Amino acid sequence: MAGNPNIPPGPGRPKGSVNKTTALLKDAILKAAQTAGGGGEDGIANYLADRAIDTPGPFLALLGKVLPMQVTGEDGGAIKSDNTLRLVFMKPGDRSADDDHGA
Repeated sequence: MAGNPNIPPGPGRPKGSVNKTTALLKDAILKAAQTAGGGGEDGIANYLADRAIDTPGPFLALLGKVLPMQVTGEDGGAIKSDNTLRLVFMKPGDRSADDDHGA
């Protein structure tokens, strides 16, 4: 640890603030993707569309990380689920009219 041991350390970077190097790298990556996609407003989307076709595996992994943040229910509310369990009691040897298993 550098510095004078007789002087207490400063408060440091505020909690939640982005490291300057990380922010610069993120901006550079986004700019490179935009340029690779032909520039302009749709450059990043064009680049990602090309990657989805060329290398779908990594693209789908990325999509899987983004989708949970984008899914909402009706009018932006919570997602509702209606699950129904149907129990059919049969005697041994009976076949149901809607039995499509071909047993």
